[in-house]
Amino acid sequence: MPVLPRHALPSAPKGARIGLFGGSFDPAHDGHVHVTRHALRRLRLDQIWWLVTPGNPLKAHGPAPLDVRLRRAHALMQHPRVQVTPLEARLGTTYSADTLSMIAHLYPQRDFVWIMGADNLAGFHRWESWRKIATTFPMAVVARPGQQRGALHSVAARSLAEARLPERAAATLAGRTAPAWCFLMLPMRDISSTRLRAQSCWVPSDVQEH
Repeated sequence: MPVLPRHALPSAPKGARIGLFGGSFDPAHDGHVHVTRHALRRLRLDQIWWLVTPGNPLKAHGPAPLDVRLRRAHALMQHPRVQVTPLEARLGTTYSADTLSMIAHLYPQRDFVWIMGADNLAGFHRWESWRKIATTFPMAVVARPGQQRGALHSVAARSLAEARLPERAAATLAGRTAPAWCFLMLPMRDISSTRLRAQSCWVPSDVQEH
C-alpha cells in the first residue's frame, strides 16, 4: 500500500455517498458531464470522482498524455461536488479491481457506487477480476443510445441477474452491500470520445499550448 500525502488524495468526510466514474476521458466531453449531473441526483450522491486512468489495458493504443486529459477534464467538469483526479496513477494500480480495493481500504466509513456506461457492462466479463469489482461496491449502469439490449444480455448482466435492483431503487445503491446494481435510463446525448477523436476535435497539442 503506497503512502501518499493527504493532498494527493480526494477529500471526503465520513459518511459521504460517493460515485466513482472511471475512464480514460480521451477526451472528456459533454456526455460525461451529462451523465455526472444526472447521476448526482438520481443516486443521491454527495460527490462524484472522475477517475482519469493512465491507460486502458483492453485497448491496443494508448490515450493522450494523462496531464493533457486531466486539464481538459478540469476545464469541462466544473461542479462543487465533482472531483477530477488521477488517483489510479497515484496509487500505481493498473486494473479497476485493484483501484477499488485500495479505495475501500483508504476510505472506510464512506459509501461508494461504481458508475459505468452500458457499453462497459456489455464487455465487463473481459475486465480483469470483474467479479471482484462487482462485489466491492454497488454499481450503477448508465444506458447509452442503442446499447441497452447488448448490455442486459451480456455475460456479466446474466451472471449478476439476482443482484439487479429495479431502477426506482437507484437512490438506495450507496450504502448497500455489493453485489447490487441498477440499470439507469437517463436522458441521453449520443456523444462519445471515439467519435470526437474521429472528427479530429481532440487535438492534444492545442490543449498543451494553452
